[in-house]
Amino acid sequence: MAKIFITGIAGGFGLPTARALMEQGHQVAGSVRSRTGRKADIVAALEADGAQIIEMDVTDAASTEAGVADAIAALGGLDVLFNNAGIGAYGIQELMSPEDMTRVFDVNVTGVQRIMRAALPHFRAQGRGTILYTSSLIGRIATPFYGTYSASKWALEAMVECYRTELSDFGIESCIIEPGAMPTAFFDGMVTPQDPMRETEYGDFAVVPALSAQALAQMLEATPDQRPERIAEAVAALLAVPFGQKPFRTVVDHTGVGPEIERYNTALHDVTYTVLSNFGIADMLRLNA
Repeated sequence: MAKIFITGIAGGFGLPTARALMEQGHQVAGSVRSRTGRKADIVAALEADGAQIIEMDVTDAASTEAGVADAIAALGGLDVLFNNAGIGAYGIQELMSPEDMTRVFDVNVTGVQRIMRAALPHFRAQGRGTILYTSSLIGRIATPFYGTYSASKWALEAMVECYRTELSDFGIESCIIEPGAMPTAFFDGMVTPQDPMRETEYGDFAVVPALSAQALAQMLEATPDQRPERIAEAVAALLAVPFGQKPFRTVVDHTGVGPEIERYNTALHDVTYTVLSNFGIADMLRLNA
């Protein structure tokens, strides 16, 4: 059984994943920004189930260093890191302030980098590890009103592409999980633009984001298979695959978009393999099927 650290354990994907992994006998630790906030009841329930809860802010380097160290100490080691903490953003792109964008990137991109810098010395020292990342289908394509969020996930995907190759010689495998839209509390915490004067310049179009969000909610309500539990199942399935044979990207979607993203991922894999082969470094892709 593995020793697993999940960032954002009390969130929409983290919670069902933690429960599923603990049911399988894995040791699980997870991060929350605060034990006493609005998720205090969830934190208490996770601890009652056997999870080790670590207070950690992914936007603070000292907090992440201490948090990862605390997780390793609580678990007595670390085999798997699941970079799951994230924040969403929704709205007309022009209306997003630079501060809005910075906030999203600070969690979804730089936050992951802080965690990696804290955890990688441990993984390199033991010569083995598995790192999972929560991305998104719109980390592969861009759709209206998700520009800031998509940009952060595109950036994450690029960063992980590099980690995948640069960590392979150290026995550290990398796996990206790409969910479609899911009905989670993630939508409640979205960063949304606050620029009413500029918004008026969009006229009637300014109401389209709200209408689009309403249509998405209705579609998700009508698609019962599109639930966060599918992410938990995907993570458990990945961890059951022998080391070095896991797919680099796993699409989790029941809305009909998934097959198109998988087609894109296959094409990108072929391009990546060819380019790295031309440079004589295709062996750096060896830790993924």
